[in-house]
Order: sequence, then C-alpha cells, then structure tokens
Amino acid sequence: MTAEPQPQVESVTVEGFTLPADRLYDPVTHVWALPMPDGTVRLGLDALSVETTGTLAGLDFLPEGTPLQRGTAYGTIEAAKFVGPLACPLSATFVRGNAAVLADPGLIERDPYGEGWLADVAPADLDGERVLLLSEPGELLTWLTGEVADYRERGLIAE
Repeated sequence: MTAEPQPQVESVTVEGFTLPADRLYDPVTHVWALPMPDGTVRLGLDALSVETTGTLAGLDFLPEGTPLQRGTAYGTIEAAKFVGPLACPLSATFVRGNAAVLADPGLIERDPYGEGWLADVAPADLDGERVLLLSEPGELLTWLTGEVADYRERGLIAE
C-alpha cells in the first residue's frame, strides 16, 4: 500500500520570510491563526515577527478558560529585543498554551509554523472576524512586501 501524496501548502516568500498560505494572518500583530478540525484556532508568530523579536527567553500564558477580545493579551513573551503581550487576533476563549514552547521557547524560532505554535483558542465569531485577517496569497504577498520594506527602513531587520 502506498501513502497518499500530501497536498502542497502554497506559501508566499519575500526576501527569505515565508508565510504558509493555509492560515490567516493578523496584519497588526503578525500572529497567524490556523483553524483546527476540533473547532479551535491555533495561534503562532509569523517568520518576520520571530526574526525581529530576537532570541526568546520565556513565555507565560493566561489561565485556561480566560475570555479574550480581539487584540487583548493571552500571555506574554520575553525575548532579547522585546518583552510584551501576545495579542489574540480573534475574540475567543483561551483553551491551552503549547507546553513544548514553555519548556523550550527556541522552538518558536526553529519551527514557527509547526511545533513552535503558541496557543489554541476557541473563537467566538471566526466567520465574522475573518475579514480582519489576511488569507489570500495575493494579499499576503502585498502585505508582506510592504512590511519587509517598512521593517528594513526602520532598521528592524538587516539589509
């Protein structure tokens, strides 16, 4: 018996920063959101955010069951260049943080779209808030191109 071929995930890449096109992106916070089969939404940081945050030192999450509004923090992140909130891109209830990244924050840097995910949330209105997030490859390319140029201009990433 041969294994079924796995579908290729389309992605968008600008100057080495890649965004898999199988998820949604918050253009304000650089957080990705991936709807999961169980109805939750998995959250993580995109590659540009990971690059500009610096070496990660630690994370902390709110208690499970905490209600969140779009833009409110579900935890904090501490890194070499940044200490601050992890903002939720959706109104939701916090379900769980990724225990693996609590034990090894470097997972976020090594595998931001896989094992380095941050948290799962139960969305309150994913369909209603989906319009606030980017998902189409064309809009992702336009947004990422602008963000990389802006980050370079501000000196947040090297030439």
